[in-house]
Amino acid sequence: MSRCATVSRVLDEPVSGTAATATTWLLLEQPGPWGARALTSSHLDPALGRALEAAADGTGVRIALIRRPGRHADPGPPPVRQVYAAHTVPGRVWLHRASTVEPRRLLDLDFAALGAGDHRSFGTVLGGRPHRGDPLALVCTNGKRDRCCALLGRPLAAELVASGVRGVWEVTHLGGHRFAPTVLVLPYGYAYGRAGAHTVKEALHGAQEGRVLVEGCRGCSAWERPGQAAELAVRTAADEYRAGVLSVVRTEGTAPRWEVTVAHADGRRWRVTVAQGASLPPRPESCGAEVLGTPARMDVVEVRELRPSALAS
Repeated sequence: MSRCATVSRVLDEPVSGTAATATTWLLLEQPGPWGARALTSSHLDPALGRALEAAADGTGVRIALIRRPGRHADPGPPPVRQVYAAHTVPGRVWLHRASTVEPRRLLDLDFAALGAGDHRSFGTVLGGRPHRGDPLALVCTNGKRDRCCALLGRPLAAELVASGVRGVWEVTHLGGHRFAPTVLVLPYGYAYGRAGAHTVKEALHGAQEGRVLVEGCRGCSAWERPGQAAELAVRTAADEYRAGVLSVVRTEGTAPRWEVTVAHADGRRWRVTVAQGASLPPRPESCGAEVLGTPARMDVVEVRELRPSALAS
């Protein structure tokens, strides 16, 4: 037997989708303008950008560029760049920080190990150490990727800084730009859509205390889209908002329907039915889109807490 609780939760394109899911984020400071594909269309050496993309491919590491909020006239290469690495898999979360004068050194990192949660190469290659400051708020502001991100993201980043929030960076791309402004909060890797300053402040305060704010949340980047929806639905059903205690341990099925098993650190488990739907009525998928679309969304159909006798099934 299993206890059943039906919870309705819809994620219209969670933060990372499928291709952009990241167990580990690698963030490199790069001031100045960004193009649509920022690693190869900014003032970072495009050859280095291509090499970094190739090194990270298939490892679970996602590389993004960051810059301080404000005006972005090209100041020339910074003498020292900040670099962050964050692993977002619950139970093994960490956020480390380093600085470098030579971004090419990032190619010496062990990307496969970083994706698996091993930070040792970040320390060996870049002198990285655990980040002891406030959680980070990464606000997507890349207007070349989508105008929404610049029109809505940049004012949000500026407002946060002006109100004294620390740890705010602009970032090149998070996905789901039709939900701009979008924000990723590290170290736990939860993203927020259509975020206002109040939501971001609450999310950062929660992260500081080891809690997850579910209002406006679009999922954790460590999971694929069905898992993102399932984990948030379990949080609501179980009234559980502590970070690091829920993990997606199994996803069965293929689109348009999945059975996702979510486990609690205390041994409890839930089976969540997630169905892929279409966002209706048709709408523009970005600020620059002229054609209306019906992008996929994740609908949580049912949340069932499993009794011990059902765990073997």
